Amino acid sequence: MAETEKKPKEKNQTKTELKPEEKQTEKSKSTVEQLKEKVQTKKQPSKPGKEVKKEAKPELEREYIIPLRKKTQKTPKYRRAKRAIKVMKEFLAKHMKVEDRDTRKIKVDIYLNNEIWFRGIKKPPAKIKVKATKFDNGEVKVELAEIPEKLKYEIEKHKKRQKPIEIKEEKKPEEKPVKTEQEKTEEKEKEKATVEAGLEKQKQVAKQAKHTAKLSAKQPKRQIRKSLKK
Repeated sequence: MAETEKKPKEKNQTKTELKPEEKQTEKSKSTVEQLKEKVQTKKQPSKPGKEVKKEAKPELEREYIIPLRKKTQKTPKYRRAKRAIKVMKEFLAKHMKVEDRDTRKIKVDIYLNNEIWFRGIKKPPAKIKVKATKFDNGEVKVELAEIPEKLKYEIEKHKKRQKPIEIKEEKKPEEKPVKTEQEKTEEKEKEKATVEAGLEKQKQVAKQAKHTAKLSAKQPKRQIRKSLKK
C-alpha cells in the first residue's frame, strides 16, 4: 500500500483588510452610540428622594438695645459702620444662643442696615433698638424695633413694587347667533309696519292742524268797536 503522507493544513495567514471607507463608518457608528448613551443618561429622572424645603417657623422673639459706641470707637473712623454691624451680629449670636456662635446665620434687614449707614461710615449710631426672631432651622432675622413714619411709607412702596403684575385677559367678542331666512323676513315686516304706523300718525296730526288754522282765520284778529247808543 502506498504510504499516505499527511500534509499540514495551510492556515490562511492573510487577514482581510478593511477599506478606509468602512473604517470611517465604524468610527462614526461608535461616536453616535456614545452620544445616544449620554442623552439617555441625561433624560433619566432626577433622584426620587429629593426633599422639598419647608417654611421655617419662628421659635423665639426678643427685643434688645445693642450698645455700639464702646467697640466702634476703638476702630479707625473709615471702618466704624462695618464694625458696628459685626458687633451687632456677635451680640445676637451670643444672646439668641446660635450654634457655634455662627454670625452667618444672622440675617440683617435692609432698613436696619440703612439705619446704621445713615450718617455714613464714620458716624454709626451709639446704640440701636432691635427686634430679633429665631427660627427652627437655626437662622435669626433682625429688624428695627421702632420704625419711623417716613420709613413705613417706603416699606409699603417697596412691597407694592415686588407684587407680580396682574395681566388682564382680553374679553373676546360674543359671537352673534346666525339668523335664519324666516327670522330675517319677520324683522323686515316689523320694520315696515312701524314705519307705516308712524306715517299715519303724522297725517292725522297734519289734518288736525289744518282745521285749527281755518277756525283761527275766520275769527277777527281785533275786536270791532261798536258805536255807543245815543
